[in-house]
Amino acid sequence: MNGQLQALKAEWIKNKHSPILWVSFIAFSLAPVMGGVFMLMMKDPQVMANPGSLNTKIKMMEFSANWDAYLGILTQAVGVGGILIFGFVASWIFGREYSDGTAKDLLALPVSRTRIINAKFIIYFAWCLALVVSNLLIGFLLGTLLQIPGPAHAAFTAHINTYFITTLLTLALGTPIAFFAIWSKGYLAPLGFVALTLVFAQVIAAAGYGNYFPWSVPGIFSGSAGKYKDQLNLLSYAVLFLAGIAGYILTIQYWKYADQTE
Repeated sequence: MNGQLQALKAEWIKNKHSPILWVSFIAFSLAPVMGGVFMLMMKDPQVMANPGSLNTKIKMMEFSANWDAYLGILTQAVGVGGILIFGFVASWIFGREYSDGTAKDLLALPVSRTRIINAKFIIYFAWCLALVVSNLLIGFLLGTLLQIPGPAHAAFTAHINTYFITTLLTLALGTPIAFFAIWSKGYLAPLGFVALTLVFAQVIAAAGYGNYFPWSVPGIFSGSAGKYKDQLNLLSYAVLFLAGIAGYILTIQYWKYADQTE
């Protein structure tokens, strides 16, 4: 346990001073900010009456200026945008050692390789959880300032539950990205993998088979695909978590037994 704490402390020190930490928070916070802009526009009938591409898009999404719609936007940002931002975080945490040339130094530490990887996964989960909590707090602040009409207590609780379940589903898909980062020894392959899964997630979901593609499930569950959420079943979640477990096992096994030449 002491070795695990030491590995975790080392990961925390390395990442807390990184500018990437704050870049990720700024990038992810665009969701509640844009959601606030939508709410502000929808509260003003004169603004919505003006022609414009943004106005047209808001009307097509059939949103209303209330907490139900705003929390829905935040949840969809996690289910869709979280794939990209969480993937970026995982790529950074697991790929930076090779880009910085410190991978061999890390392997030389008197701490087991499994504990080193576990420490990275803990930082990944904590970092991403902090991102979604930060977005929720920003959303609450903006929604309060804009005086958005609130939902009933039961509806509010349901929205929060959906928000954090979507977070859990999205977080589970970070483990395959970690594997691609250490397998390719850098950032490019995992980021390419993230971009590829985002494209396939949209295409497969649009084709009606997203409930069986792991990277489509969080977005569908968040409500971004509308009626397709009803198609999610036990197999949908099983496939997603199997992908997450497989990614974790592959990452551990590769880190433990691969010949680290760089």
